[in-house]
Amino acid sequence: MNTIGYFEIQSSVPVRDIKFYEAVFGWKFFKEPSVPIEYYRIETNSINGGLLQRLAPLPPPASGTNAYVCSIQVANFDKISESILVNGGEIAMPKFAISGRCWQGYFVDLDNNTFGIFEVDENAA
Repeated sequence: MNTIGYFEIQSSVPVRDIKFYEAVFGWKFFKEPSVPIEYYRIETNSINGGLLQRLAPLPPPASGTNAYVCSIQVANFDKISESILVNGGEIAMPKFAISGRCWQGYFVDLDNNTFGIFEVDENAA
């Protein structure tokens, strides 16, 4: 537990970028209607991920890394969320259910890096 279990790609134009990753890597994309933003699950030959509609503007060129977001699988979402906040992290997107799969949420660390945590729960709704 407490290992990276998922990656996410933010996209300004999801349909365009889905075609790119399908063509280059052969990844499979599945729209996830239960997520409160435009979101697609990605199935790869190893670690799985997601592609989501970018929620903020792209950083300008040469301003630092523009990277994938990793989500860490945890045993207890609420306990880890509390620890993140107590240690100075902030909520970027509150806990939400991905129906039948997990509880997901996003946080910002002390250097403004976004990361996710998720707790597998087939009863999430």
